[in-house]
Amino acid sequence: MSTAMPVSRFPVPELKDLPDDIRATILTVQEKAGFVPNVFLALAHRPAEFRAFFAYHDALMLKEGGSLSKADREMIVTTTSAKNGCLYCVVAHGALLRIYAKQPLVADQVAVNHRKADITPRQRAMLDFAIKVCLDSEAIGDADYEALRRHGFDDEDIWDIASITAFFGLSNRIANTIAMRPNDEFYLMGRLPKAPKPAA
Repeated sequence: MSTAMPVSRFPVPELKDLPDDIRATILTVQEKAGFVPNVFLALAHRPAEFRAFFAYHDALMLKEGGSLSKADREMIVTTTSAKNGCLYCVVAHGALLRIYAKQPLVADQVAVNHRKADITPRQRAMLDFAIKVCLDSEAIGDADYEALRRHGFDDEDIWDIASITAFFGLSNRIANTIAMRPNDEFYLMGRLPKAPKPAA
């Protein structure tokens, strides 16, 4: 007997019933990833919000330029989502973090305690700031900016760190409210190095 929870507490629409643009987005993701992350299915319940959510997501997470790498961005998401108790985002973005960072341990480490994780001092300062945005944004002041600038972050980078944290704070709260279930595929992604290709 399966104990698997449903994807969401709310109705998940059938692909055939979705607007053409949303169906095309989901099929593109499926082709690239090999499966459909449940966030796409769950948020398709509200098409206008789906479009707005993923437009902002892509503006933050696929941004060109700046000093934040893809791994840095996913590290912010994983760390702050853990502070918000969001199972979906910790599991899904932890998988992406392991892949982008090429470190099978890092996602588990930063989700539990980034100060004990195998990360750089620069990343530790970045996550210190992200957690402050997440939990105590009213207390942010000049000293927080100065700490980041000592590690080479400029004002645009600082805006990025804050915006990623804030956006995923919204995502975490929606995911928790609708009990969004992480796909099983995420749990194993990036945990073991890929086997080397055989010599020709």
